[in-house]
Amino acid sequence: MSPRVTAIHPLCAIEGGRITIDGTGFPVDGPSLPEVRVGELAARLVYASPTQLAAIVPTGLERGRNPVRVAGVSDETWWSVDIAAPLATGLHQVDNPVFDRHGNLYVTFSGTRGQQVPVSIFCVRPSGTREPFSSGIVNPTSMAIDQEDRLYVSSRFEGAVYRVSSDGTAELFAHHLGVACGLAFSSDGTLFVGDRSGTIFKVDQSGRVSNFASLPASVAAFHLAFGPDQVLYVSGPTLSSYDELYRIAPDGTITTGLARFGRPQGLAFDRSGTLFVVEALAGASGLYRVPSGGTPELVLSGPGLVGVAFDAASTMVVASNDTTYRLSRS
Repeated sequence: MSPRVTAIHPLCAIEGGRITIDGTGFPVDGPSLPEVRVGELAARLVYASPTQLAAIVPTGLERGRNPVRVAGVSDETWWSVDIAAPLATGLHQVDNPVFDRHGNLYVTFSGTRGQQVPVSIFCVRPSGTREPFSSGIVNPTSMAIDQEDRLYVSSRFEGAVYRVSSDGTAELFAHHLGVACGLAFSSDGTLFVGDRSGTIFKVDQSGRVSNFASLPASVAAFHLAFGPDQVLYVSGPTLSSYDELYRIAPDGTITTGLARFGRPQGLAFDRSGTLFVVEALAGASGLYRVPSGGTPELVLSGPGLVGVAFDAASTMVVASNDTTYRLSRS
């Protein structure tokens, strides 16, 4: 039987991400392994068997769809992978970027503990122009937008949350929040804050803080998102190899069992109400779609991913530690 490609996954990637090619009859017993090319560039093989090849997406590719070919394999099906376009670089992102209702994207330079940086938050306009936005927050960690389109930012160094006005001026909104990281607003305007030590706080619109739920402490950060079911979803890596996603009902009841990930990072819901979660396990990372009641599906791979965000037009942005990338989703 002639070698044949039957599937490629994921179908989206960032340079340096890993793609897997399924098929039959790949010639792996000879003196050399089959060459895989993405676009016009050779990709480094990291795994090979007669039915599966895994390769690292090379740098220098054109953005958008690039054909994937295996030497010696002729197939009537045209396989390709969508390469995400860099949107903003020179960042230090540790959680999701966020969109406001006008399509402006906010990204951070978080820095090392206690580091004062010239610009802590940047604004990326819909045109792609990046502008300094705010400089007054030490270690900006997580961000959220309220119902009035105002930006809120946590500082893990200060254990505080700031409200940032349209001119970039930051004012203290709530404090005494431990190692404040993940942020999310419920539909009634209550802000929820994840303390890396294990407490989920809720903060009313006047800035008054109360305890909401307790989780195992995270070794990195909690990441929060409200689902269409008005349940708070929380991820956070612990010392375990794999961690559950937490679902916290409005009364504070905690459930698990939705899915397990290795070092789960940022999470967000798209316009259709589907959950997406970033996993960063053993130096590899990827973005997973988590269907209700289904098995998580890898939809994008890339190095160092930490966050994901969707705008009102279903544009998806993923963030690594130092770069944000944009993909349009149909």
